[in-house]
Amino acid sequence: MVRVAMVQLAVDGNESVADRIERAMWLTNEATQSADMVVLPELWPTGAFDLELGVEHAQPINGPLVQALATLAADTATWIHGGSFVEKADKGRLFNTSVMFAQDGTFAAIYRKIHLFGFDAGEAAILNGGDDVVVVHTPLGLTGLATCYDLRFPELFREMTERGASAVLLSSGWPLARIARWNILAQARAMENQLWFIGCNETGTHGDVTLGGNSIVTDPWGDVTFQADEGEGIFYVDIDPKFATKVRADFPVLRDRKL
Repeated sequence: MVRVAMVQLAVDGNESVADRIERAMWLTNEATQSADMVVLPELWPTGAFDLELGVEHAQPINGPLVQALATLAADTATWIHGGSFVEKADKGRLFNTSVMFAQDGTFAAIYRKIHLFGFDAGEAAILNGGDDVVVVHTPLGLTGLATCYDLRFPELFREMTERGASAVLLSSGWPLARIARWNILAQARAMENQLWFIGCNETGTHGDVTLGGNSIVTDPWGDVTFQADEGEGIFYVDIDPKFATKVRADFPVLRDRKL
C-alpha cells in the first residue's frame, strides 16, 4: 500500500502570500510524517482565482518556492506533488506549473497545465498553455499529472493511459458552485481508463469565488473510496498500486477500443 496525503488548503484574501506559504509548508511537513506521498492543490500560494496576485508573485522553476519544496521532500524522504504555482519562464512567458519531487528532493516531473480556463479571459488570456503530456514513475506506478480544468478533457487522460498510467494526480482550484461536476468527472476519468484518480482541491474564498474542497479519490472501477468535506485539512488515503492491473485483467474493456 502507498499512503497518499492530500493537503486541502484554505485560501482567502485576508492572509498574506508569505504567511500562506509558511502555513502550507507546515501542513505539508505534518503530512510527510504519516504519508509516502503528499499532494497540494492548484495555485495555492496566491489562489486559483486571483491571477493578478499569481502573476505578481510568479517565480522561476528554480525559485525559492520550488527549492523549499525540494528541500522538504529530501529532508523527510517523501514524494511531494507541490500543487501548482505561476511560473515565470523565459521570454516573459507565464505557466500554471506543477512540480513533482522524488523522495531525495530531485525533480521527478514538471507539468505545465495544457488546458487553460477562462474562455478567452482570466487564465486563458494571461498564461501560456503547456504542450507536454506527463507520465512519471512514482510509488503508485506510472502516474499522470493534470491540473483542474484538464479534468474536462477525456482525451488527455486516455493519452496518459496509452502511455501506461495506472494513476493520475490532479491539483485543482475547483469552485463550490460546480462541485457536482467535479465528482462526476473524477469518477468518469477513473472508470473509463481503469486507473486511480487522486484529486486535491482548494477551499476558501478569493477573487469572489468560493472553492469547493471535496478532495476525492476514485478507484479503477470508478468508485469513490474517499471524499473530503469543504474544510481545510490533511486527508490520508491508502492506495494499492496493483489494483488497476487487476481491474484491467478482470474487466478488459480497454482492449476493445476502436478509435
